[in-house]
Amino acid sequence: MATLRQVTRPKDAPQLTVVRGNAGIQAWYRQKLEKAVAEMHKSFVYWLTAEYKGEVLARDDSPAAAMRAAMARRGKRWQKSFDELAVTLSKRLAEKVLLHSDTALKSGLQNHGFTVKFTMSQPMNDAYQAVIGEQVGLIKSISSQHLTEVEGLVMRSVARGRDLGSLTAELKKRYGITQRRAAFIARDQNNKATSVLQSTRQQNLGIVEGTWRHSHGGKHPRPEHLAADGKRFKLAEGMWMPKEGRHVMPGEDPNCRCGWTPVLPGFD
Repeated sequence: MATLRQVTRPKDAPQLTVVRGNAGIQAWYRQKLEKAVAEMHKSFVYWLTAEYKGEVLARDDSPAAAMRAAMARRGKRWQKSFDELAVTLSKRLAEKVLLHSDTALKSGLQNHGFTVKFTMSQPMNDAYQAVIGEQVGLIKSISSQHLTEVEGLVMRSVARGRDLGSLTAELKKRYGITQRRAAFIARDQNNKATSVLQSTRQQNLGIVEGTWRHSHGGKHPRPEHLAADGKRFKLAEGMWMPKEGRHVMPGEDPNCRCGWTPVLPGFD
């Protein structure tokens, strides 16, 4: 377990800053995901353009069956590419978020006269691996969902005898949807990963409670999140949200930018 040792005692209760998801990490993650999606989309458009003019659709027996088989082969190659990317990118994200989270917490504690030594305890490792696992699943799902939708568009286009221009326009719309999902995943998971790793690290230090801090951002804040501002909750549980009927951690819900200030032992 990490250790928290007081060097000089502050006169007043320390007010540590909220550790939220790092904007630079979010931008980096988004760029990586969007680049991968762009390469996949470009590859499929190039390939489909060639197939529409080539041998597959010129066959007399079953152009739809031939196209489906050809798409399955190409889709398999791209899914494999995303599966490999998922592992390496997820590990890198977890590393970056952990470093940011630990650095921010350590700096805040040191500014108030505390010294701390972080270790990779079993709970920290479990949280770290959970972050990686969730990212792996999400990155794989980006390609699998996109490929499924693209196959449906192509099959319907072939069946209805549509021209390449119409298909390309539909593929462009699908590409935009997938890119927006990649951007959402980058934003949402950066916040969630920060929340999970920061909460686990603080509990390792013996910090068991936090004070909810609303971001006061966004056009449509969640009423219960806004009402929770300034209230204490247990880090092991999260804040009880009566209307939702569940405990919630800051940064856990989609697009949530809330955070918390830790309640240090001896100052509560």
